[in-house]
Amino acid sequence: MKVRFTLLLILGFSLVNAQNYETKKFFVYSFARYVVWPDEYKSGDFEIFVLGDTPFIEELKGMAEKKKIGERAIKVTRISSLSEYKKCHILILPVGQSGQLVEALKKVGGASTLIVTEQEGLAAKGSDINFVQKDGKMAFELNQAALAKHKLKAANELSRLAIAI
Repeated sequence: MKVRFTLLLILGFSLVNAQNYETKKFFVYSFARYVVWPDEYKSGDFEIFVLGDTPFIEELKGMAEKKKIGERAIKVTRISSLSEYKKCHILILPVGQSGQLVEALKKVGGASTLIVTEQEGLAAKGSDINFVQKDGKMAFELNQAALAKHKLKAANELSRLAIAI
């Protein structure tokens, strides 16, 4: 009985995480569609970099196979360290990489890369968008000052859904 309960608990946790990644995948697609990048970012593939290992990568790659941003293909790349960072549209720091935010902010500088994080409080520390749980549901914080620093603008459709920081 105890083993069965433990297995059910693990399975339930896995399903919740899978659902969270699926929900986050749709949010990231919306970010790609409703954030306005400068002209020099409007050609070529739409590039998303993910720092480190996370099951989120597989969800994003599945999305990239089926979706486009306008006529542009979406390319998802896993990078193992910030030294691999180069010009991209979105840089995702999964929860396990949250400690890398300060370094990521330095690396990105004023480039028009949307930094997306997954740990409570990181939007206030400079990420552009941060996933949070609100009333038991997935939500996101939007840091307008950070967006402006990266020469990005959130469309009204996105801003209305966000928790403003």
